Order: sequence, then C-alpha cells, then structure tokens
Amino acid sequence: MKYDFETVMDRHGKDAMAVDTPGHQPGFAPDAPDEGFDIIPMWVADMNFPVVPTIQQKLAERISHPAFGYFPVRDEYTQLIIRWHETRNHVQGLTPECIGYENGVLGGVISALNVLCSRGDNVLVHSPTYIGFTNCLTNNGYHIIHSPLRKDAQGIWRMDFEDMEEKIVQNHIHAAVFCSPHNPCGRVWERAELEQFAELCRRHDVYIVCDEIWSDLIMPGYTHIPMQSISEDCRMRTVALYAPSKTFNLAGLIGSYHIIYNPWLRDRVEMESSLCGYNNMNVLSMHALIGAYQPEGYEWVDELIQVLDRNIRYVCDHIDRCWDGIEVSRPQGTYMLYLDCSGWCRRTGRSIHDLEKAGWRVGVAWQDGEMFLQPETIRMNLALPFSRVQEAIDRLDRYVFS
Repeated sequence: MKYDFETVMDRHGKDAMAVDTPGHQPGFAPDAPDEGFDIIPMWVADMNFPVVPTIQQKLAERISHPAFGYFPVRDEYTQLIIRWHETRNHVQGLTPECIGYENGVLGGVISALNVLCSRGDNVLVHSPTYIGFTNCLTNNGYHIIHSPLRKDAQGIWRMDFEDMEEKIVQNHIHAAVFCSPHNPCGRVWERAELEQFAELCRRHDVYIVCDEIWSDLIMPGYTHIPMQSISEDCRMRTVALYAPSKTFNLAGLIGSYHIIYNPWLRDRVEMESSLCGYNNMNVLSMHALIGAYQPEGYEWVDELIQVLDRNIRYVCDHIDRCWDGIEVSRPQGTYMLYLDCSGWCRRTGRSIHDLEKAGWRVGVAWQDGEMFLQPETIRMNLALPFSRVQEAIDRLDRYVFS
C-alpha cells in the first residue's frame, strides 16, 4: 500500500482520549488494565492511523505564517466539498450556496430541529441509538420516540416501516433524525429502503435530519446513497450533515458542514446556527479539510477501506467460529462492531458488565453498548493496525472467552 496503516502509533500524552482517559474517568472511560497489559483503544470512535500526509502539509503551510486573525472562507473549501460529493457519491447540482459550516454534526442536528420543531416536540429516532443523539435531543428539550431496528433472518438490521408509521401518526411527529450509514449497527441502507422511508416522510410531512458522517467508510460490495438523492421531495425536506472528521480522523480540529437544497429551510437553519455567536470555522479546520479532499485523500480513503474490511472480516469470522454466545451482524459501513452478548450472558450467568470489565482488565478497551439503548451489547472499534486487532482478539481468547 502507498500509505501507512501498519505503524502502531504511541498516542499517550498526545491529547488522545482513547488512551489517556481509561482509569481516570470512571463511568465514562474503561477501567485501567491490570499490570502487564497496555491499552488497545477500541472504544472511542476515532482511528489509530496516521492521517493522509496532505493534511499535515496544508496545516504546516498555514502555521508557517505567523498570523491567525479573522479570515474569509476560501472558495477552494466549498469547491473541494462539491467535487468530493460528485466523485464519491455521484451528487449532481450541489452549489456553494447549499453548503454551510457547522461546529459539529450534533450541533447541526439541533439547529435543524430548532427550526422544524418546538421544544417538547416528539422526534422519531431509530434504536439502537447513537448516544450523541440521545444526549443532545434530550438536553435540548425534545422527546425521542424510538422505532427499533429489527434483524431479519440473515441477521441484517432493517427498519420496521409499520412501527414507524404508527408512531409518526400517534405521536404527531414532524421530524426524524436518521443515521446513514447507521451507528452503531453499521447498516448501509439500500435504495428501496430509503425510497420507502422517504415516501413515509412525504406522506406524513416529516422533515428529515440526516447524519451522513460515516458515508465515506463503506465496505466493498455496498454503496452509500445520499438521502437527498432519493427524490425531489426528499431533497427539499432533508438537512444532510457531513464532516471529514470520521473519514480522516480530524475530530480534534472540529468542523462539519450541512447540505441544504431548500432555500427556505437553509436560511432558517443558518440563522439558528448563528444565534449563539460561536458556530464559526477555525482557520486550521478549513485547511485540514482542504488537505483531506486532495487527490491523495481519495487514494488514502480507498486504501483505508481495504484495511477496515480486512479487520472486520477477520474479527467477525473469528467470533462466528470461536465465541460461544456472541453474535455480530457484519457491518456494511463504519469501523464499529456491535456485539450482541445476550447469549453469552445467559450461558455463563454473568452480566454484560462482567464481560466488559474482563476485557478492560487485559487492556481491551471496548465500549459499553447499552448506552446505545440495546441491552447486553458491546461496541468495538476496529480502526487499528491489523497487529493490534490480532493482539486484542488473542487476549480475549486467552483471558475472557477461554
């Protein structure tokens, strides 16, 4: 490969929540491992790979100039976003006017809901549910109505359209927060599913706030279909939110963006986002995106997907063969596994928290999955060099599942 996905970086003392907080923030981070075990970070949804070099190059070029005052957004910033979506997602008709900065996807979700809803309104969200949605919607006074995703006979997570429609009607819902690809389940939605969802929203006048932050990380054999491409009606009733942060591991720099085609909706979301006075781009965040969306960034992501696919196949195959009572639906996108451990809990008579802590003790810092509103689950980050993934599985084999 052209880029480095094998070096095991030492992230200690380099502002990395994934390795510096275990053992120091009880209730939030995993416990510290027992003596003799180092931490293998498999909980925070960031990656343990060096970024594509063009990001550091663009940042270094900007930092070399000793002034960091107020700045305009470069035309290059929006043009590179347009080219990225044209090339990666076959998007047509995207213009600079449709693109707006957001400090984060979750902030954009709330700005959109504040335009579409009143505090106290019911909002449709699928479960399992990304904890960021749970926290930000609840903290801002919205009532979440969950429609559970259900596994089909092949173990694939599916939307329950009958349940969704019933809840939309009964709860007078006019906004849905939709995750595509889905976190934590890793579903990449098929066109027929998106069309059925879009028609349901059209029929009941439900606006869609669509988190597509994972849309670049799609495993081979699957295709991300932007929600706004489903129909003209869907294009006009959807606020889509993106960021380079998951794709290129830039979360610490802050910087997301929305795409809104409906001018009425766009004007109001941009006004809502501006009200706090702090939804402003950082100059280094701008240059980081410019560095990420270079031709080298396209190559880097293509190689990254090969690495992630190998890691996913290795771990899922091993779980199917060796871990009695653990089930996993192989993710079609993202780099997270969502482990159903209910069979293991029943078989052993032990709790999910016993299992989590058994992994933590040997340095496998995986994540409590129950915070995503699915009992007896664990979420597991596989965006690590293959050698570290192998080491984690070996430790779990020897000390936890033996």
